[in-house]
Amino acid sequence: MYIQPQKDLRPDYHPDLTVVLLGTGSPRAFYGRAKPGAVVLAGDKAFLVDCGGSTVDQLIKAGIMPQRISDVLFTHHHYDHNGGFFDVFISSWRTHITEERVFEGRSVPMQVYGPETTKAIIGKMRESFEFDVELRISYNLSDEAGSRIEYTECNEGIVYEKDGIRITAFEVDHRPVYPAVAYKFEYNGKTVVISGDTIPVANMERQAAGADLLVHEAYNKSWIDDLIAIYPQHEKALSNPAKYHTTTLEAAGIAQRAGVKHLVLTHHIPAPAANPEAEQAYIEGMAAIYAGPITVARDLMVFELI
Repeated sequence: MYIQPQKDLRPDYHPDLTVVLLGTGSPRAFYGRAKPGAVVLAGDKAFLVDCGGSTVDQLIKAGIMPQRISDVLFTHHHYDHNGGFFDVFISSWRTHITEERVFEGRSVPMQVYGPETTKAIIGKMRESFEFDVELRISYNLSDEAGSRIEYTECNEGIVYEKDGIRITAFEVDHRPVYPAVAYKFEYNGKTVVISGDTIPVANMERQAAGADLLVHEAYNKSWIDDLIAIYPQHEKALSNPAKYHTTTLEAAGIAQRAGVKHLVLTHHIPAPAANPEAEQAYIEGMAAIYAGPITVARDLMVFELI
């Protein structure tokens, strides 16, 4: 059987802070939009922030083999942010082969970070695939250490600080999902903030102050209002995002007040088509609020902070 060799792998070492957006969608399935997830690359580390469905496929498309992932950071525990964990956990642990190269599987415990609910929720997920794990240890002779998870639960504070990399968790507001956090990454003089899901909160403006890149969720309120006018029978479902998400215009205000250098919108509701015309319509009105560059994220976009 012929196995297509892996091409265009990202470097093993990144001297500059780099963000790869794996999925820019939402719980609503949409063509070309994977569920939320991002990889932050710094030095020889690859941090996975959230892992919705198809995360492993998206990692490979991005040139990041899953075996590089030993640190997963959850913002909260909606399924579109954690539904791909089983695949990430097993795929990162298993050795992968092509006719050109062997990618050695993770031989250390998976480091899982998240708000205070994380161990209870992800722990149950881990228990659910114990049968698979035991077979891989006994039959495939996979490294036993890689079958374990070590948890760091933190709603507010530094969760990682090593080799010049600092990651800070801070609370946001996605109620009724509580707690929910965002993450600030600092490395080599650059700062990236990834919002997770949230309504506008002052904590975001404080933590994102002067950030080089703010990756913030957003929905287009006028598009939602138009859909409600067309489909009034679905008003309850269509208006629900307003209860615990941020509008495009609100995201612009956050970025402007925080002095962010570049704003990237993700977790799109509704998802615009991946073309300049639709994306320009999606951000209508934002330029009047935020003076900096705005990017409507697409899956597999890469941002290198040089």
